[in-house]
Amino acid sequence: MSAMAMVPLPIHIRHALRAGALPPRHKDPFDRLLVAQGQLEGVRLLTADEQFRDYDVQLIWAA
Repeated sequence: MSAMAMVPLPIHIRHALRAGALPPRHKDPFDRLLVAQGQLEGVRLLTADEQFRDYDVQLIWAA
């Protein structure tokens, strides 16, 4: 992972609380957790899932 400058992002209670407060536009709770982490940590999410567009989070499109 270090060759790609990636580091694991631990899940904190603040991420879970934000995920629980997000509108349930996406039915997958893990995906809402990723959105919450993106919002709180200021990181972009790599995705091809159109439902992520419904949230205020920075995206990198993989499609």
